[in-house]
Amino acid sequence: MFFQHIEGLSGLVAAALFIFGLKRMSSPVTALSGIVIAGVGMVIAVAASFLVLADLPDAARPNLLTNLALAILALGIGGGCAWWNGRKVAVTAMPQMVALYNGMGGGAAAAVAAAGLLTVATAGPLLMSVTIAGALIGSISLTGSIIAWAKLDGRIDKPWRFGGQRVLNAVVFLVAIALGVLIVLLPDGGLSTAVIALLFFAFSLAFGVLMTLPIGGADMPVVISLYNAFTGLAVALEGYALQNPALMIAGMVVGSAGTMLTVLMAKAMNRSLANVLFSNFGEIAATGPSDIAGSMKPADAGDAAIAMRYASRVVIVPGYGLAVAQAQQKLYELVKLLQAADVDVKFAIHPVAGRMPGHMNVLLAEAGVPYDIIFDMEDVNDAFATTDVALVIGANDVVNPAARTDKASPIYGMPILDVDHAHQVYVVKRGQGKGYAGVENVLFYGDNCNMVYGDAQAVITRMVQAIKELGG
Repeated sequence: MFFQHIEGLSGLVAAALFIFGLKRMSSPVTALSGIVIAGVGMVIAVAASFLVLADLPDAARPNLLTNLALAILALGIGGGCAWWNGRKVAVTAMPQMVALYNGMGGGAAAAVAAAGLLTVATAGPLLMSVTIAGALIGSISLTGSIIAWAKLDGRIDKPWRFGGQRVLNAVVFLVAIALGVLIVLLPDGGLSTAVIALLFFAFSLAFGVLMTLPIGGADMPVVISLYNAFTGLAVALEGYALQNPALMIAGMVVGSAGTMLTVLMAKAMNRSLANVLFSNFGEIAATGPSDIAGSMKPADAGDAAIAMRYASRVVIVPGYGLAVAQAQQKLYELVKLLQAADVDVKFAIHPVAGRMPGHMNVLLAEAGVPYDIIFDMEDVNDAFATTDVALVIGANDVVNPAARTDKASPIYGMPILDVDHAHQVYVVKRGQGKGYAGVENVLFYGDNCNMVYGDAQAVITRMVQAIKELGG
């Protein structure tokens, strides 16, 4: 019993470290230490779980060494793979990695639930119900996150939609729930229960796939956040079934944080979560070039650089194109040249810029951009009216004025960065393609906007060279 008391105390310590670490993650300045603190809490929780093995009854001791060896082997393999992948993953691939690892968390919760079904059958309907709920949510998170990973990684390049899809999804989901209820109601754990459990997991896993396949790439940031919340909830439920305080608290923290982030992301797109999950967003006819007054006006990278060099205020809007080109280091070099010429430079970040929440912040942090010149949308939008030059790099939908003016647009009502209010706008873009929403960008046709075509790395390199040729 001594070691069980130690495990309980360790769970509380770990939970406190989780919460404190999460609090520090709320600021970019302290985020790294917050991750380390939360990681220490997880190490304590894992280590404490091994201590309780010392209190196992004698009948269970013959398997102690085997189980201990398997647990250590699993931790070694999983930790080693995570360390290796984390070291070599490119920032452009970070969203895929987050989606995949989040799915692994949901899968782990489902696996714990599957094992728990063998042990809680006599523990009463409450624990059985909690275990089944965790299994359902964890399974959906696993397969849904894998599909999200495939979409982000380009392995699935378009939404998969067909007639009657919503009806099929509803049927699969209801069958999974019915099978889960049947497992709870069956009094014994015989062969029939095992068959029903297999069918339950099959339908649960299938629903995760079917739920995610029709969702477009523009909604992946919200989907990733949603599945993160699912994983946290599944872990909390399985923690309750196992009577493990650390799992319960960690799961609830992740689940609540993921839920809040999902709501905020959907709000930033002016869409409900149901609209993200169940609408065919982007299939509405997009506004074509013939419907927009004006024309796209190309400009040279050197001319854009000179305009920024002699400006008083410059605001830079990074987008996924910056990440694809891996141009963040060169961009910061440009920023330092501008700052040396007494130009006030700010970065403006939209909540859904990039492929995952905070993607652009991570990208800029990797380049060493100071946190005090990076501003969220609500803190920087008023500054565009007094901005001499706005530089947009690889962003599209998040700067489209159609969200304010065109009620027929599928992005109407979505909060955007008010880039069009700047005196002059330069947009760095590979070509004349549309954004994820499939909507033509009105900004590109504005009188105060010029397009600088080309890969962001090459374009910014030319900008840096042009400023250096001016003597700083």
